Amino acid sequence: MIQRLSVCMLLLLVTSAVDAQRLQRIRGRVTDKESKAALPGVTIVVTDGSPLLGTTTNENGYYSIDSVPVGKHTLTVSYVGYESRSLPGILVTSAKEVILPIEIEERATGMKEVTVTQKREHINDMALVSTRTFDVQETERYAGSRGDPARMASNFAGAQGGDDSRNDIVIRGNSPQGVLWRMEGIDIPNPSHFNIPGTTGGPVSMLNNKMLSNSDFFMGAFPAEYGDAIAGVFDVRLRNGNNQAYEFTGQLGLLGTEISAEGPISKKKGSSFLVNYRYSTLQIFQGLNIKIGTTSVPQYQDGSFRLNFPMGKKGNLAFFGLGGSSRIDLIVSTLTEPEPQLYGESDRDQYFASKTGFVGGTYEYAINKRAYMKLTVAQSGGNVWAQHIKVFRNAAFGIDSLKDVLGYDFNTASTVAHWYINKKISAQKTLKYGIENKYYHVNLLDRSRQYPTSRQNWQMRENYIGGTDLLQAYIQYKIRPTERLTLTGGLHGQYLTHNGSKSLEPRVAMRWRKEKGVFTAGYGLHSQMQPLYQYFAQLPQDPAGVMRNYNIGFTRSHHLVAGYERKLTNNIRLRLESYGQYLFNVPVEVRAGSSYSALNQGASFSRNFPDTLQNTGTGYNYGIEATLEKSFNKSFYVLLTGSLFDSKAAGNDGVYRNTSYNTRYAVNILAGHEHKIGKYSTLTLGFKTTMIGGKLYSPVDTAASNALSDMVVIDGERNSLRFKSYFRTDLKLGARFNAKHLTHEVALDLVNVTNTKNILSLTYSSDLASQGVAYPFYTQYQLGFLPIFYYRVDF
Repeated sequence: MIQRLSVCMLLLLVTSAVDAQRLQRIRGRVTDKESKAALPGVTIVVTDGSPLLGTTTNENGYYSIDSVPVGKHTLTVSYVGYESRSLPGILVTSAKEVILPIEIEERATGMKEVTVTQKREHINDMALVSTRTFDVQETERYAGSRGDPARMASNFAGAQGGDDSRNDIVIRGNSPQGVLWRMEGIDIPNPSHFNIPGTTGGPVSMLNNKMLSNSDFFMGAFPAEYGDAIAGVFDVRLRNGNNQAYEFTGQLGLLGTEISAEGPISKKKGSSFLVNYRYSTLQIFQGLNIKIGTTSVPQYQDGSFRLNFPMGKKGNLAFFGLGGSSRIDLIVSTLTEPEPQLYGESDRDQYFASKTGFVGGTYEYAINKRAYMKLTVAQSGGNVWAQHIKVFRNAAFGIDSLKDVLGYDFNTASTVAHWYINKKISAQKTLKYGIENKYYHVNLLDRSRQYPTSRQNWQMRENYIGGTDLLQAYIQYKIRPTERLTLTGGLHGQYLTHNGSKSLEPRVAMRWRKEKGVFTAGYGLHSQMQPLYQYFAQLPQDPAGVMRNYNIGFTRSHHLVAGYERKLTNNIRLRLESYGQYLFNVPVEVRAGSSYSALNQGASFSRNFPDTLQNTGTGYNYGIEATLEKSFNKSFYVLLTGSLFDSKAAGNDGVYRNTSYNTRYAVNILAGHEHKIGKYSTLTLGFKTTMIGGKLYSPVDTAASNALSDMVVIDGERNSLRFKSYFRTDLKLGARFNAKHLTHEVALDLVNVTNTKNILSLTYSSDLASQGVAYPFYTQYQLGFLPIFYYRVDF
């Protein structure tokens, strides 16, 4: 099949080639990295063409380079008194202009010009350690990423996926629950379809890479402006639409059918719009009565937008939004023989629906040439609803009866405002301070009579309407005493109103640039509130209104990081980083001898209702990571990442055990090649192999499991067993053709091309138990071979 696809792509591209030259424009604005002030007279050159193409910025910092041939190019940016930048791998197509905003940093001393040797700069100028800036092309370039920023980030050293069916990110052995998502400078709810309360991921992301600008991914000791996270931060930014020309994109793929549009609202004023809408392709097929092999079709749709309005030379006003809905019905009562369920349990019909959305506005104002302020206000809302109906079967797998056993309806809304001032005191010193307030309003209802299966009365686990407020403030300072040394320091404070939890967190970092490499180090104290629903949950035996975990405090974590980065050649760099984390104030059960730790929750399709908790648990993570990267040059790239680590947590019994995420090691091998066919056509090939240590699981108590009709583990032996190691290879084949004002792209992502059976979990089966099977548990496996295609046209 792969051979036939490659031949068809080749014939399409060769027969489509024509002799007319395909040219495009690169334009944008150059600003000071700290003050965001426009820089006139900056030189921008496309260095890999003949003849050289270039220009200088005008008095407002804008530039435009016309007649750039299609393909990938390298730009250099230079300005007296500033560090020059080299920007490799800029993709130019015939359909759309390249809008490329550029920020450059003023030299700490003197006026001599110097070229920055690093491949890319962090967008956040206070970030010195454990940070990776990723561009949109990476979400499409890497095999197996599926255009998803979270899945793309799992290729980085220190990060890995929770399982194939979800995009949760495990960072340095921490629970995915410790990850914070931000967009446009504010904390946002989980941006995934089919999301479960208390998680930060899901099967399908609502973030569309066609809407995104370059963004930052933090994995430890992050700057003081980030709070309410103990593992990592995704700081996502939306790009502006083209303010001079109308452009469109249509895409048909397995993960969705979508359309995007952008263009000017007013060319004279420079305002623009950017919108995107996506609908589940499988749902379209189902509506057309096309057989797709299952009745459990995931239904989802999402949309996003950004409207941008420049307000003279000093101000800018923008509005943005993201929203989506999803639903799936997992029906097992119609089955005539046992069948493994990847997303659901095999003994019940499950109905699930979720909605998430937020809208906001942001205003940025230049106070003077060295200072600016920014205010962002947003409103979000979400609903997660589910119903489970237990299927009782006889020995012949026929249905005896059906019983409604679980239902919940969670509604969460939040109003958030973030205001800050950034002041560039001098070329050496920058100060930033701000405040963020987030008010939550919740309406939570949950009732269950699942266990044991003979239970007839409903047990209320959640019945609460109310709210709470998380107030955060920070100050951070950067100083560059010499050209080679950068230091940052800051404080972050947060306060949770409903129970008075509070924290004050110092953050410091250092970056020391030597002739042959760069040394980095950082420390941070970080805190995070618990999942909202756990504060307001009640135990079935308690009277209504008694919420035992209402006053549980923040989980806290010390981060210590040290790293070294060296450029081996112009296009190859080596990066080493070691870290240690000590977690304390971790919620554990009051019950004597309990091994439960909140550090083990956060990456499944289930919510967690623990017994009475107290903040006396601890844990630790430590490890070393390595990255060897050849950036895209001479038509290919290579990325090798690896990490060795240990992750432990102690419950109320004080015994340190493996956390659920202690896979011990993770290795990624990625490579890609682009081959030009004629002047305007390109074949692309991507490869990825991932090797991860086996997932942890616990010995089961069969008698207790049969009595409860659900899995019960031996508490004192939690996470003492390990499945076999994870192995997966992905391939990506693609082709791109630039016609006149039109670009076609087709790609096929072959996920798990070897169809390796990687183990996901061990699951209890009430059907096996009812048949008298001595060991009523079965192994669930992760995704097998999955081909994912898309066809896209830009015009």
